[in-house]
Amino acid sequence: MGIIAKQSFYNFISIGLAFLLGAINTLYLYPTFLGSTRQGLVVAILALSNLLQPFLSFGVQHAIIKFYSSFEDKKDRDALLNFSIFSPLLVVALVSAFFWFNYDLVVQFVAASNSGMGEYAFLILLVAIATAYFEIFFSWLRVHLHSVFGNFLKEFYPRLLLLGLLTCYALEVLNFNEFMLALLVGYYLRLLIVIGYSFKIYSPQIRFDLPKNFKSILTYSLWILMSGMAASFILDIDKSMLSNLVAMENVAYYSVALFIATVVEAPGRAMFQIVSPLVAKAINKNDKMALEQLLKKSSRNLLVVCSFIFLIINLNLEDFYALVNKPGYDSAILVVTIVSVGKLFSMSLGCLNNIIGNSKHFRYIMFFSIIAALMAVGLNMLWIPSMGLIGAAYATLVVIMFTNVLKIILIYKYFKMHPFEWHTIKILLLVLGLYIIFGVLEIELAPIWAIVLRSIAITVLFSSVAYFWGLTDDIKFVAKKFLK
Repeated sequence: MGIIAKQSFYNFISIGLAFLLGAINTLYLYPTFLGSTRQGLVVAILALSNLLQPFLSFGVQHAIIKFYSSFEDKKDRDALLNFSIFSPLLVVALVSAFFWFNYDLVVQFVAASNSGMGEYAFLILLVAIATAYFEIFFSWLRVHLHSVFGNFLKEFYPRLLLLGLLTCYALEVLNFNEFMLALLVGYYLRLLIVIGYSFKIYSPQIRFDLPKNFKSILTYSLWILMSGMAASFILDIDKSMLSNLVAMENVAYYSVALFIATVVEAPGRAMFQIVSPLVAKAINKNDKMALEQLLKKSSRNLLVVCSFIFLIINLNLEDFYALVNKPGYDSAILVVTIVSVGKLFSMSLGCLNNIIGNSKHFRYIMFFSIIAALMAVGLNMLWIPSMGLIGAAYATLVVIMFTNVLKIILIYKYFKMHPFEWHTIKILLLVLGLYIIFGVLEIELAPIWAIVLRSIAITVLFSSVAYFWGLTDDIKFVAKKFLK
């Protein structure tokens, strides 16, 4: 667990800093200078790019993770990496041709909910291409166990880019058109950086030989492609449907709430960058003991850390929104709690998703994703008109809970293992107890001081009980090594 702990820690630092910048952007710079309507427009365009990105990448970023450790010969590994670079070009060419010859139709489609989006329709494709190839080269780094810098570019860089652009816009150095174009240039600069760093870490010999097990790789890529499209659809469909079913500014309110809730899963995003290739290696070597250890430890450690973050966020929500003091944004307070419950449940599964995705049962991911996508559309159409933002949040929660239960059943059926243990119950009891105690405890202070005092109290109680119950053994070990 040494390399997992070390790189997870540094990844968590970069993700934590990324969320800090994201908070400044989302909660202050966006609402103050762009306004909720333009903020919603930017968020919606990036959401549509994320929907398109898995199709352009052709699923090969996941194929790299799954198959790289199964190849011992450099020639086979080089062939796999070359395949990952050149095969998506065909998809990019086809999609680009469709955009070029049907651009008016594309503009009409994206401008259906907001006329301002039509002007920037070309950004959807161009950002999606840059993001797709970034993910491919990031996987290249991950299989060589160099996830830290790639994770920095994935998480921290885009927030820093937005911080700089929003500041320039606030100072009237850029107008809105220039802001959008500079955003595009920033994404391609990130792509060039990750390409250069990837070739520095490992430079394959450029050849056009098909990799060994080409049919298996192609099949896997196609299945993951369809699964990824469905998964991205689920992630961004609520924001897209909100822009169609309610006023555009509601997308901004919902996006802020979603951003806050997503902080709960930051430790998982840090850990999975390095855990995924190790899971693939354990599966390729048929090392069930190592696999189960990865599952149990990742589940416990993520649940401890994410539960603490869950409490800090949700028990300070009202004071936090009062401190931000932006009209309309506090209408989404309940969205944070609802979605963060689903995020916490997902983190309690540990590396379960990585096990499914890198095993021979990966086809189930697509079926689960399709079911989830259909549920997301149906529930959003049912609940958004009647409940607005809260309806979208409940739809997200139901989809997360249902699909995660399916995954738990799948892992238990085929691997005879599950992520939970006695410590799981202890952690949940701790979370529930502290949530009830601080939920009824009122602190009559200014919002900033109420947040500070409550957070200190939660930290002391949570860490004390976790230490007494022996929930933090792995975390203590990592902390001691880091301090040394």
